[in-house]
Amino acid sequence: MDLTLHNNGIDRSPEPAAQKDGRSSAGSSATAVYSTASGESIIQIEHLTKIFREQKRTVTAVNDVTFDVNRGEIFGLLGPNGAGKSTIIRILTTLLKPTSGTACVDTYNISSDPDKIREIIGVCPQNSTLDVELTAYDNLEFYGKLVNVDDDTLDARIWQLLKMADLADRAHMKVQTFSGGMRRKLEIVRAFIHHPLILFLDEPTIGLDPESRREVWQQIAKLNEEKTTIILTTHYMDEAEKLCNRIAFVDKGRLIALDVLENLKRLIPEGDLIEIGFDTFDTIDERVVIAIREKSLINSVEVKQQKLIISAKNGSKVLPEIVTIFENFSLPMTSISIHSPSLEDVFIYLTGRKLDDGNNETAQPLSGRRRGQ
Repeated sequence: MDLTLHNNGIDRSPEPAAQKDGRSSAGSSATAVYSTASGESIIQIEHLTKIFREQKRTVTAVNDVTFDVNRGEIFGLLGPNGAGKSTIIRILTTLLKPTSGTACVDTYNISSDPDKIREIIGVCPQNSTLDVELTAYDNLEFYGKLVNVDDDTLDARIWQLLKMADLADRAHMKVQTFSGGMRRKLEIVRAFIHHPLILFLDEPTIGLDPESRREVWQQIAKLNEEKTTIILTTHYMDEAEKLCNRIAFVDKGRLIALDVLENLKRLIPEGDLIEIGFDTFDTIDERVVIAIREKSLINSVEVKQQKLIISAKNGSKVLPEIVTIFENFSLPMTSISIHSPSLEDVFIYLTGRKLDDGNNETAQPLSGRRRGQ
């Protein structure tokens, strides 16, 4: 497997720069970029479309989406509310039928094998479905019986999951006494009770405080270490950066980009921003500026007060060369900082607006009778 998860010790080095595979139209002013799946695919989606219709009103929630998910990866679906993320998940988990297109989950087709798919997946929906009047243990036991976990192994499995969620000491306390983060962790491990091949997490940290979010991130990483493929929908960019192997941007029902984090950041021509401070008693030698500008990865160099502002295509690679130039001219540096493009920057570059602009209509089933399902 490729890719890099920096925060929990799992090595996922970036693939080579992605090439457009021609399988899907991005529908964006920017060039769509899709990474080549280097591993064995566990989910294959082909030209998936979902249209909700009611009288004269039509909402295209998913618009001709095509991509694969590799076995064992954490795959992120990112986009604003109403972008189509949850609709894609509901189709893959057999809760909705597509208007057109198809998808396979493992070896099963979403249209012809829904029961088989439900046996190999776990789902943690955006809205909580825990019974707060029951204890943590009872919630897991009830769900375990519901998904046909063997009675001989159910008790041991429940305790294993409670320990994984750091809730073993609260096993026999009612869920209504739990914090939001504790409830979310319980709900995630509940979806994992039958050892699913694929775990779908729909906005797993929405509404949680920062500490609870970090705890949930650690839990997701632990589940992935058990070779479980995880599909994560989120509109939190930092969440995707910390957890996901590959990241897909979805906007207004369309797939606009799909790649590893580093390759997505390289879509922005301006690249990294390097700021180097120098002593206020020194004036920078123009030859320093000229020498830096001559480097192949440098986009621009500008002097502002006592700082050198440098735009570079790969800041970490060119920085040692810049430091060497300063040393050659005996010009001491007082500070160095590098700002790499964030996923938010990438989204703005691809769509021309911020992730939270709120210009997308939430793509939910319309009221009354629905057609085209």
